[in-house]
Amino acid sequence: MSVCEQVGGVSAPRVPDPVSVLVVEDDATIRRAVQLSLERYGYQVAVAVNGLDGLEAFRAGRYDLLILDVMLPELDGIGLCRRIREESLVPVLMMSARGDALDVVSGLEAGADDYVVKPIDTPVLVARIRTLLRRATFRPAEAEATPARGAGQANPAVVSADAGTIPGELVFGDLSVNTLGLEVHRGGQPVPLTPTELRLLLEFAAAPGAVLDRRRLLRDVWDYGWEGDTRVVDLCVLRLRKKIGAERIETVRGFGYKLVRH
Repeated sequence: MSVCEQVGGVSAPRVPDPVSVLVVEDDATIRRAVQLSLERYGYQVAVAVNGLDGLEAFRAGRYDLLILDVMLPELDGIGLCRRIREESLVPVLMMSARGDALDVVSGLEAGADDYVVKPIDTPVLVARIRTLLRRATFRPAEAEATPARGAGQANPAVVSADAGTIPGELVFGDLSVNTLGLEVHRGGQPVPLTPTELRLLLEFAAAPGAVLDRRRLLRDVWDYGWEGDTRVVDLCVLRLRKKIGAERIETVRGFGYKLVRH
């Protein structure tokens, strides 16, 4: 069911605690439909009609998640996402009318965590939002409480043989990852990571030297229960490399990526 066709007839469970979402979309019909859809699911929704208004609203309020259209007047969604990333690590979901590769790549390179293509199915949109919110509030204790992972899949909260002197710390050359405090340092300096980048790094750190294929990462980091776009993985790896060192994550052509131990 398209977000522009709903709201009636959907049995929508309400979230326990209100979650604040900012939707920046210039098309009035789509903007209103997305707002009604999310409010029906229990989210608190604020809206903005262009990029500059969206930036002002973002700075004036406190939001748990942002939904940005790519094609916006005044300041497009790509530029808006870049401005937001200079100030915040809040989860960002991009909306693209075309789903063109250029739109997708540009949005992810700008710092977006995921994207959806319009027209949007309401259940898909809500599923993506819930996944982003789970990543943003992830704690290792939650990973320990979840059912056993598949064969060969390590728990991100488990400390390996590369443990440092701090509880929960894993050390890979000049890179240290504290899986309990969820802190990352490179050369002794803190590394600011978005929730998605942090989850991705934790997956690598839990199995250093092991090759992780893109489909597995889509499932374990992005929580996709369906086929997803592996470009999301590639672009997030690219952003992560810029922050922790390009040599730290090695590409294994035809298979995936692995974290270099030393």
